[in-house]
Amino acid sequence: MSGNVYDEIKERGFVAQVSDEEAVRKALGGEQITFYVGFDSTATSLHAGSLVPIMAMSHLRRAGHRVIAVVGSGTTMVGDPSGKTEMRPMLEEATIRAQGQAIHLQLARYLHFDGQNAIAVDNADWLLPLHYVPFLRDIGRHFSVNRMLAAEAYKLRLERGLSFIEFNYQILQAYDYLTLFRKYGCSLQMGGDDQWGNILAGVDLIRRVEGGTAQALTFPLLTTATGAKMGKTAQGAVWLDGALFSPYDFYQYWVNCDDRDVGRFLRLFTLLPLDEIRRLEALENSGLNEAKRILAFEATKITHGELEAEKARQAAAAAFGGGPDRDAGGGAGGLDALPTTAVPRSRLEAGIAPAGLFAEIGLTPSRKEAKRMIEQGGLYVNDERIDSVDRLITLADLRPDGGLLLKAGKKKVHRLVPA
Repeated sequence: MSGNVYDEIKERGFVAQVSDEEAVRKALGGEQITFYVGFDSTATSLHAGSLVPIMAMSHLRRAGHRVIAVVGSGTTMVGDPSGKTEMRPMLEEATIRAQGQAIHLQLARYLHFDGQNAIAVDNADWLLPLHYVPFLRDIGRHFSVNRMLAAEAYKLRLERGLSFIEFNYQILQAYDYLTLFRKYGCSLQMGGDDQWGNILAGVDLIRRVEGGTAQALTFPLLTTATGAKMGKTAQGAVWLDGALFSPYDFYQYWVNCDDRDVGRFLRLFTLLPLDEIRRLEALENSGLNEAKRILAFEATKITHGELEAEKARQAAAAAFGGGPDRDAGGGAGGLDALPTTAVPRSRLEAGIAPAGLFAEIGLTPSRKEAKRMIEQGGLYVNDERIDSVDRLITLADLRPDGGLLLKAGKKKVHRLVPA
């Protein structure tokens, strides 16, 4: 990567706030520094919104800087109140540890931990052994309650009620930064913009306790052009775990993004050169669709590997681009990567009512919605519009590949095969 990586990530849209921009830019343009980002263990998988910090970490790692990924099993036991209107559910330690291990393995796919230039640690290792009263004397005395209550993370919760355990979160996150500063010389913490106050608390703690200088950088909290939270769909989260959200669905998430988001998403979620991105975002009409397919392929390749990205691309081409006889590679003309449900052959012999079937496999949220879409001409068997709620889906609808395609609108497709 040529030039200063700070300029690169800023142009790509990763920078929301920075404690001392000139100091951070100088540090990232010089010899190797150590930086960290934390990920609490609140689920077994991260989601597409987590790709913002992951991709920023990848850029800095590629530029030669040392990355520390902190899996927050310790802080997860407390619960981060940032951006939350209610207290998080309290999880058992064994559950948190298992989720933390899953996230560790997931992060390794992107960051390639080698124990030297890319390190993974768990803050439970230093937080759980703390002796409470000595910790309060040594660390807690440096925190002003008035200043903490003024932070956005806490102000949002004060009216509804902020538990004492959550109130400790900022202190623990700041202690993470101090610990990594002491052990690894870590001098930059990055995180979502809702973490600004917590990160600055760590910067201040390092100054007070060690007399050291550390920096803070936050990423914007992304929403799509339609106002939806990044990484969310009507069906739920866009998980990075292929078992929870298939590579094909992941590919389709990017293909179906709003036209206004294409350039921004190419900058954030791919490693394509900026010159190429500028060319792609200038395209119009059918060219813009090609830009979306490139975005989808590149984003899927980073998360699921090139083979799965290619399978998803082929399946999408077979389902939407060329009809049943299109040879897109792979079994069933490239359709094997599509979400697929097996139904008893006897059900197809008897005939299945479309409204119930579309709701059953999740193409519509309910039978009522399926019936409404039939009336509006929005549901299809293969490429044939379903023109009546009484039209049954039977063995006669099977394609030469032995399955059939159910489509809801122009973007959602599901493959059905007899069992």
